[in-house]
Amino acid sequence: MGKLEEALPLCERALAIFEESSGEDHPEVALAANNVGMLKKQLGHLDEALTLYQRALAINTRALGPDHPNVALSMNNLGTILK
Repeated sequence: MGKLEEALPLCERALAIFEESSGEDHPEVALAANNVGMLKKQLGHLDEALTLYQRALAINTRALGPDHPNVALSMNNLGTILK
């Protein structure tokens, strides 16, 4: 098992913990979803990465406003999948 495969369940668990402790629309959830998305992208699971990036963007936009730097980060990550 490679390092990415080892990291994935850890990041997925972190996402679940943030969802349980902070609620599904908290910026911490967006950050964790983004991290899982990055791993999924690196593993070649582009459809799953796309879904996670879209989720992170939606959460960050609602929670932080459209001009927040975290929204820009989410847009950038989403753009890397859509290019």
